[in-house]
Amino acid sequence: MIAFLESQPLAVSIGLFVACSLVIGVVGTRLTHIVDDLADRTGLGEAIAGAVLLGMATSLSGIVLSVSAALADQPELAMSNALGGIAVQTLFLTLADVAHRRANLEHAAASIGNLMQCGLLVCLLGLLLVGRFSPEWTLWQVHPITPLLFIGYLFGLKLVQRAQVNPMWRPARTHETRLDEPDQQALQRSLRTLWLSFAAMAVTLGVSGWLLERSATVISTETGLSQAAVGVLLTSVATSLPELVTSIAAVRRGALTLAVAGIIGGNAFDTLFAAASDIAYRQGSIYHAVPDDVALWIALSLLMTGVLMLGLIRRQEQGPGRIGFESVAVIACYLGGVMMLLLGGTTKNG
Repeated sequence: MIAFLESQPLAVSIGLFVACSLVIGVVGTRLTHIVDDLADRTGLGEAIAGAVLLGMATSLSGIVLSVSAALADQPELAMSNALGGIAVQTLFLTLADVAHRRANLEHAAASIGNLMQCGLLVCLLGLLLVGRFSPEWTLWQVHPITPLLFIGYLFGLKLVQRAQVNPMWRPARTHETRLDEPDQQALQRSLRTLWLSFAAMAVTLGVSGWLLERSATVISTETGLSQAAVGVLLTSVATSLPELVTSIAAVRRGALTLAVAGIIGGNAFDTLFAAASDIAYRQGSIYHAVPDDVALWIALSLLMTGVLMLGLIRRQEQGPGRIGFESVAVIACYLGGVMMLLLGGTTKNG
């Protein structure tokens, strides 16, 4: 099956890439409604449901792609897909901000859960940088940073949950603040049906990610584009489409906390792409096997997340173009990163 997919001509591979992207987009839209109902039906709340359920499910196509690429000895594609996905998903939050015309999204969706998740994401991205610049030590071809990423993620989720149950900080309420309130119709839905629907959509996203990796390999080979460019500009965008459609769908549904939590929580989970890829990559530490133009996106993601956190704390109600200052800054950071990637401003770390 793998050999068959990789032997297809460029036009077929591009068609497969587009088809998988459409599937991801359609399934992602429906997934928002399921997770929003599960948040109410299970009592998890939008922040935790967005981070864990929506974040993990919408990231499945991406993690399958990164792990498949690592197994195929393509560390550059694996890591650029993971890191590019974090950056582009943060960018997608600015599009959700545009979709919410009443006020800046970060103002309306302020919550301790989203702030805590931003802090967790900063810590996980910091660990990735430590792995990149630490000695190239491995145990069974796995770098020590990899288990720390899993432990940090799980511990961070526990802290987020505790902060929501017993918050020591609360956002000031304004006329534009939207609280996480349960939908009475969602409380009447069958919990079993909701979980089965969630599982089916998650599997669909995972299979789509695997097919995307196959088509991306052909596109990179046939067009001469670097794996970093394909990962950052193509596969990370395609596998991140669920985050885009789910965040905008959540905004239109009025689940603003879910919209923000789905992006930030998905980004935190996406750092585990790198950890899973390091386990799958059998040539040593994957953190040391990628060029600097891929590692650059760790720093850019850190910068974008820090700006987003400032926006969540400052809570500007209206800004340039009816969006917050943080959205404008995030757009500038992402476009700057794309320009540096295309101009080849960085080289492989020797």
